[in-house]
Amino acid sequence: MLEIRHPTLDDAVPLLQFEVDNRAWFERWVQARDDSYYSIESVRNAIAAATSDARNDRAYQHLLKQDGVIVGRVNLTGVVRPYFSKASLGYRIGERFAGLGYASQAVRLVLRTALVDLDLWRIEAQVRVDNQASSRVLERNGFATYGISRRSMQFHGTWHDQIHYERHLDGATI
Repeated sequence: MLEIRHPTLDDAVPLLQFEVDNRAWFERWVQARDDSYYSIESVRNAIAAATSDARNDRAYQHLLKQDGVIVGRVNLTGVVRPYFSKASLGYRIGERFAGLGYASQAVRLVLRTALVDLDLWRIEAQVRVDNQASSRVLERNGFATYGISRRSMQFHGTWHDQIHYERHLDGATI
């Protein structure tokens, strides 16, 4: 059974293993984490920080688990209230689970959480133009493009264009 939930300190060991196992895979798409992140103490600190962020309505991190195994992460960060009621979406799926629909399911589940539990109105996401799989995930989940920023993200020493996506949740069915 697929579930989405906030990480707890009980997740520290399997989360560290997930991050170590997928480090090279993730670094193909997102900025590399510092080597110091890959320790049990750092992962515990990251979970504690995530718990504090959620308690203070700044960000909401989630683990995606299939039958108790971490298959990915999906996060809502940069929460802006009042007036905007928005957050930014990010996700990563482990290499051996890529291409199996988990990213689309993770986004759908976190959108439901954003609407029902968090009362957010707008979710934004940015994708490098060469990441077509991620664009498809967003489009399948009702996101629309609202622009492209040229040479706006530096990754591996090169500036990349990004596509900007948005999804409004007012009256949405998810």
